[in-house]
Amino acid sequence: MNLLRKYNVAAPRYTSYPTVPYWDTGSFDLTQWQQLLKKAFQATNGKDGISLYIHLPFCESLCTYCGCNKHITINHAVEAPYIKALLQEWQLYLQLFGQKPRIREIHLGGGTPTFFHPQQLRFLLESIYKSATLLPDASLSFEGHPNNTTAAHMQTLYDLGFRRMSLGIQDLDPRVQEIIHRIQPYETVATVVEQARLIGYTSINFDLIYGLPLQTAAGLENTIRQVMQLRPGRISFYSYAHVPWVKGVGQRLFTTADLPDEKTKQGLYELGKKLFTGYGYTEIGMDHFALEDDDLHQAYKKGQLHRNFMGYTVTHTSLLVGLGASSIGDGWYAYAQNEKHIATYQQLVGKGQWPVVRGHLLDEEDLLLRRHIQALMCRFETARSKSDPQSDAIIESLERLQELEKDGLVEILPGKVLVTPKGKPFIRNICMAFDARLWRKLPATQLFSQAI
Repeated sequence: MNLLRKYNVAAPRYTSYPTVPYWDTGSFDLTQWQQLLKKAFQATNGKDGISLYIHLPFCESLCTYCGCNKHITINHAVEAPYIKALLQEWQLYLQLFGQKPRIREIHLGGGTPTFFHPQQLRFLLESIYKSATLLPDASLSFEGHPNNTTAAHMQTLYDLGFRRMSLGIQDLDPRVQEIIHRIQPYETVATVVEQARLIGYTSINFDLIYGLPLQTAAGLENTIRQVMQLRPGRISFYSYAHVPWVKGVGQRLFTTADLPDEKTKQGLYELGKKLFTGYGYTEIGMDHFALEDDDLHQAYKKGQLHRNFMGYTVTHTSLLVGLGASSIGDGWYAYAQNEKHIATYQQLVGKGQWPVVRGHLLDEEDLLLRRHIQALMCRFETARSKSDPQSDAIIESLERLQELEKDGLVEILPGKVLVTPKGKPFIRNICMAFDARLWRKLPATQLFSQAI
């Protein structure tokens, strides 16, 4: 446990590099973003197509562990105006691109996408399809809450080409469910999974979390045993991020006294990993496990796994369009994030204005470091390319990695860095060694959750 004490520090999750707190927002320019966006579109549309993330932020109740941007309401009259705004924003992209997008990937995230009535989702997606070409092998997925994901939701989305679904399970222990305000019995989850498979869904992911309040080893083991009866193809096993200074009232409904200490939390991770492996799952990236016949596992084996703001994906496009309040777009050479407040977002797009409020234009060093961090996250290794420029940042990164090599977490070879099996739980720390922007300006206050 000495390594745990040493490396359990605040660390980014690296869905991007630079991470959002280190974006150079002062140098960001909307016109440049649009130019780079169009450049990325022209480079990828005829080849790989584009990815589309649609943020649907509404939930009927607050889950107190949640770190997502969401709006709690039981008023479903919010659906139509929000979808209208999404389509107005989509029109801004269509005008910029000047030609029909070819869509390789769509993900509906939240919030709770299944908060929306199935016919509202149909209207949204059919409207997008009319103005784009949906590629035959497009990967379409959505997030669902077991309590409100109905057979009608699943059938509607299946008819629109969706074959993947992700269910937020988190934990099946009644005590944990009560304190995190997400009460969903095993029978409810089992019904949704059974219906999904009968409809024809070929990939089901479960989100589980370790480190939740009141969580115990016995309770987590029981949760995993129940999950194995349903045998999802993928499991996301996330570390609970306790950041009440960022996420506000929800995470203040319990205290650190309710949380497992760092030794217990590490034990929960090791228990989960041991059980998943015993049931035939492979650790394919940070927090993610997959069965051998799942596409995510196949992409990992082939070295084709990709990571972006949606998490791990089997597709790799150079352009991710983010629609909706707080969504982040990735044009490879630049990032941009939308206005978070729903009413303001709707007002902006209603006036024909881009709702982007901040962003970052990547320089040559950013692009180089991004590639190495991406490789570590997706393949547990990274290598120097012959075309790589000389970089002081890489030299400094290798110097920082020497301490991790002494601890057996990485192996440094000529032109290559390998993560050891011992080092996989510390992948965030390993990636931090390449985070030049963080090391040049260490935060004065805690910006990120703990690494373990």
